[in-house]
Amino acid sequence: MTGAIVAIAIVLIIVGGITAGVVSHFRLQRHRADAVAMASYRKLAEEAVAGQQQLRAELADLKAQVAAVDDMLRSIE
Repeated sequence: MTGAIVAIAIVLIIVGGITAGVVSHFRLQRHRADAVAMASYRKLAEEAVAGQQQLRAELADLKAQVAAVDDMLRSIE
């Protein structure tokens, strides 16, 4: 009877170890996929910031041109 209990315990330990290894492997794969997705989101955010900075620079130029035209019109009156 004791031999059977020891054999069952050994089998359960081995199965538990294999299960833990498989679970950790799939968890690692999911983490890698999340890291790739976050890298693409980071790149997209950097591109958005660069686009916003470019638009702000263009808006500042347009504002300066409108101010110059406004001054010109005021000087004509």
